[in-house]
Amino acid sequence: MIRSIRTLIASAPLLGALALLPLQAHAADSLGAALAKLAPSADPKVIGLAVQAAECAQSQGGNPSSRLAVIDYSKPSSQPRLWVFDTVNRKLLFQELVAHGKNSGDGSSTKFSNAPNSLASSIGLFRTEDTYMGKNGYSLRMEGLEPGVNSNALARAIVIHGAAYVSETMARAAGRIGRSWGCPAVSTAVAHKLIDALKGGQMVFSYYPDQKWLASSNYLKCSANQLAKADANTSVHAGT
Repeated sequence: MIRSIRTLIASAPLLGALALLPLQAHAADSLGAALAKLAPSADPKVIGLAVQAAECAQSQGGNPSSRLAVIDYSKPSSQPRLWVFDTVNRKLLFQELVAHGKNSGDGSSTKFSNAPNSLASSIGLFRTEDTYMGKNGYSLRMEGLEPGVNSNALARAIVIHGAAYVSETMARAAGRIGRSWGCPAVSTAVAHKLIDALKGGQMVFSYYPDQKWLASSNYLKCSANQLAKADANTSVHAGT
């Protein structure tokens, strides 16, 4: 009996470590499920992919972020399709209408581009940078992290900004909101606060069910061990 107890005590650290493995392996799924509950109108699968991509970026050496914006371009522009989450405190900060590019479609977006002067939106994972005052007022620069998909975002000036053509009134009257030149424009009423919530190295995930991108994106291919490492780094960052 004493020997059995000693054996159990000796193996306790190993058992504890093994017990943590499933939790770490499903950290992204766990956070994705928690965020999806906060935004019932969002597609849980899209939220899960966004969390996976953001944590994968962090595992590859990116600085920990505490905010995640998710844009689902598979939804029509007349519906809220932008959600901004506080991933540390697990809170929904914004749920908004968001415009797509003129050449991405009319009421719905179906075409995306990384090419200069395409006037189309880009999909994939972005990291936010600094703010500035431009022709559209207070705006937020974004770095596209996916080569060939959104890597020209800075050169194309694909930024988050406010626009008068993004309004519920127009959505009801016309069945869609106005379109940008490729920027994810939001309502002027929320632009400043939303930009302040996302500036300085936060993550933006723009989704569309493009099978080629879904199959090739490096940010959707991280292993469970990589995601667990990213989750552990986030936990340490949140505790500081």
